[in-house]
Amino acid sequence: MSKKKQSINYLDLIPQRAETLRWHTDEATGLITLEVENTTQVHLDETGSYLWPLIDGQKTVADLAECMKQQFGEKAEPLYPRIIKYFQIVESYHFIKFLNQ
Repeated sequence: MSKKKQSINYLDLIPQRAETLRWHTDEATGLITLEVENTTQVHLDETGSYLWPLIDGQKTVADLAECMKQQFGEKAEPLYPRIIKYFQIVESYHFIKFLNQ
């Protein structure tokens, strides 16, 4: 018997930032830069920079999507595919982990 792969509902997941990852906000632009292993910098765009400080290990992806919708309105659309892709990418680089996965 083969196991059926359970589909993941990203909206129910609770992301938490990696504890070892350092980051700072550029005061002039408000954009966030992640410092990876003291040698590489990853610059987040406007929406990524807005979401990053909100990732607190308590809010679900759905909660964060609602925050993003309130902040950016129509500019955030397509909201759910966009936010899910964001979390897939930052998780793939181990910048976050999901507490309930």
